[in-house]
Amino acid sequence: MTRIMAIDRIALAVAVLVVTLAVVGPFLAPHDPYAVDLANALHGPSAAHWFGTDVNGRDVLSRILYGAQVTLPATVIVIAAATLLGTLIGTVAALGGKAVDEVLMRLTDIGLSLPSIILALGLAAALGPGLRSAVIALALTWWPGYARLVRTLVREVKDAEYVDAARMLGVSRARLVFRHILPNALNSLYVQTTLDVSAVMLVISGLSFVGVGAQVPSAEWGAMIAAAANNLTNGWWAVAFPGLAILLTAVAFNLVGDWLRVRNDPTIREGVR
Repeated sequence: MTRIMAIDRIALAVAVLVVTLAVVGPFLAPHDPYAVDLANALHGPSAAHWFGTDVNGRDVLSRILYGAQVTLPATVIVIAAATLLGTLIGTVAALGGKAVDEVLMRLTDIGLSLPSIILALGLAAALGPGLRSAVIALALTWWPGYARLVRTLVREVKDAEYVDAARMLGVSRARLVFRHILPNALNSLYVQTTLDVSAVMLVISGLSFVGVGAQVPSAEWGAMIAAAANNLTNGWWAVAFPGLAILLTAVAFNLVGDWLRVRNDPTIREGVR
């Protein structure tokens, strides 16, 4: 139990560090992340460049610090948009009657049956290469899971005794939904959004790596790996350090999500004890 708590604290610290770097990273960068210096191309880690330089002589550490301000906000935008869309569809399905529920859930099932990364890849390519296209494509393909989850949560809460009591007291439908049902139904939704940070970030980086996301010379972590992939043998640091940034961030947010899930579910919490 003590070991689990220690890992959770470390994960939370790493997640907080990444969020902090996304805010203050550009002020900490020792070099201009976009300044080309071909004379210093592919220099390994040193006192002057702690993480080395890339094929264009740009400081890898500075680009990673700037990249936190690109990759993480893009991830948050995707999750926020997908959550809003999924919450709207899931709520309408749960409260709109059998016919509405059937139609919306069949559409949701279609979305869940198709690989989101393949759909996002096709949409991003159709919209044109770029980080904005990747964000839009992912937001449009990531909502089905939230819709299914919200529908289940809302249907559980709408039949609760306190909701029936509020309904009998003459509370309006809008107030019933926004004051009594949604706030209580969506308590556990933040756990899923936290767990999805790592998955969405990996997909955004993957889309950049294959050329339909952020484009060179963007400091987005996936784009950095794509730009350095051809020089892996003589410039491994230009691939390893952005990859390590993605790995640590993904693992940290995933562990934080697991920690929140345990705290939110009494049955799991008792099992851990």
